Amino acid sequence: QVQLVESGGGSVQPGGSLRLSCAASGTLFSISVMGWYRQAPGNQRELVARMTIGGATNYADSVKGRFTISRDNPRNTVYLQMNNLKPEDTAVYYCSVTVSSQGGFWGQGTQVTVSS
Repeated sequence: QVQLVESGGGSVQPGGSLRLSCAASGTLFSISVMGWYRQAPGNQRELVARMTIGGATNYADSVKGRFTISRDNPRNTVYLQMNNLKPEDTAVYYCSVTVSSQGGFWGQGTQVTVSS
């Protein structure tokens, strides 16, 4: 009974910025890891960034220096600030969360399109 709601996707020109958010809700649970994945047509789903509840982060090499993951623990929300966007960043972005004793969950996905 964990729900993930994503928002913030859209279309932007190269060099622009977007901020994605993902809010988790439910009854009694404890989140251990929250992160972002993306998938473009014809490509595998890949890890973009993730953060543990303790604050450790991990980024894909392709987004280091441009994307930043952050969180709001009291609201069980994770964010992805995306700067200097490139056409190759175009994909559907999925929020993911790992919950203690309940396993993993996925958001509905949000489209990010970068084009001129």
